[in-house]
Amino acid sequence: MSPSTRVSPAHRFPPGVAVRRAAATVLLSVREGSSLKAALPGVLGGLADPRDRALCESLCFHSLRHWRRYDDLLCALLDKPLPPAMREVYALLLIGLAQLDALGLAEHAAVAATVEAVRVKHPRHAGLANAILRRFLRERDSLAARYSAAPALRYSHPDWLYQRLAQDWPEDVLSILSNNITEAPVWVRVNQSRVEDTEKLRTAWRAQGVESEASPEQARALKLIDSGQPILLAGWAQGHFAVQDISVQNAVRALDIQPGHRVLDACAAPGGKTVQMHDLCPQADILALDVDARRVRRMEDAFRRQGVKVDLRAVDAAQVSQWWDGQRFERILIDAPCSGTGVIRRQPDILLHRRESDLPALLQRQRALLEALWPLLQEGGRLVYATCSVLKDENAHLVDAFLAAHPDAQSIALDASFGRPSGAGWQRLPGEAEGDGFFVAALGKKG
Repeated sequence: MSPSTRVSPAHRFPPGVAVRRAAATVLLSVREGSSLKAALPGVLGGLADPRDRALCESLCFHSLRHWRRYDDLLCALLDKPLPPAMREVYALLLIGLAQLDALGLAEHAAVAATVEAVRVKHPRHAGLANAILRRFLRERDSLAARYSAAPALRYSHPDWLYQRLAQDWPEDVLSILSNNITEAPVWVRVNQSRVEDTEKLRTAWRAQGVESEASPEQARALKLIDSGQPILLAGWAQGHFAVQDISVQNAVRALDIQPGHRVLDACAAPGGKTVQMHDLCPQADILALDVDARRVRRMEDAFRRQGVKVDLRAVDAAQVSQWWDGQRFERILIDAPCSGTGVIRRQPDILLHRRESDLPALLQRQRALLEALWPLLQEGGRLVYATCSVLKDENAHLVDAFLAAHPDAQSIALDASFGRPSGAGWQRLPGEAEGDGFFVAALGKKG
């Protein structure tokens, strides 16, 4: 965080001002290229009241989910664009719109606090901020008409992504857009090796004021209701459960790991699927790789908390000569780097940062991983290819092309709990079964 955007101590500001300025700091950092995951934690740490931290996080997520539409609204409401020096005022106006539109906060309080947040460093623009937000309240119905025939703008998606989604999922595109800007539920997976009775854990959470719902498809998957912070729940410190979306849990299920199998988790970070493998089959011999050494160090900490002992290495899985010992695997998981278009509701900064020009390099990386690791699979073994994307070029088209080019590869059928058929794989779209967008394909090597 640069000195120009550092948040001052909260006690210097009137109530409600510090949290809005903190949120503006995050938005400016994201606008300049930081990820929301990187920008948010440090700023939240500067807010002492947990209610302020929760509001700041909500302001950031809703502002980013609707950024393109709010930017268009500001263009309509302002007589002329704000100069670059007023980028903090711009961020605070976005936050003001998020309060009045997506969050539906009390209008007078939201406007007043936002105007005061502007006044701290830009007193000459406080009146402008007040006028813009109040004009939005007066004209919101007529302003909404601007987007009736422009789905990409209405749902704040870049044009290129809307066009790709409309091409790949013409009957579902509006549902995808809507779900992408909707808050996602929190799913956890209870570790069966540490918790015999899931109901006892749910009862402990209920005593903390947190309810949960069981998945009809996966006995160990629970959806938290009004959960706040999962790390504060009973059992977290003991490794009794981990946060993991219901769709993501399908990738390990598709592997069908058996005792004695040698298993490769080729792109293991952040480590949730490796933990799931170990939990479902502790008798398996698991090797987990990831190219990012920093993420590997964080995985080591998480594995210690959850009692997971696997061979973990910081290495590029596609560079086989650097790590492979010549012994083949019965199971391989490639959760490949991708566009992230299935997890936008959890990472709304994707809407700002992802470019269509990013796709060729991602496709090249995905193909490279498949080509490099396929020879390492034992005959009769199974390779699962997965992504958190909903774009068919990264999923169905890529897998179908791989099958066509490899006569020793065949598709393994999965059931409807994995999603809808898509080429040789199965696709979940955002919001389906209340999970993230996720693709999984199981490939078997002929004997």
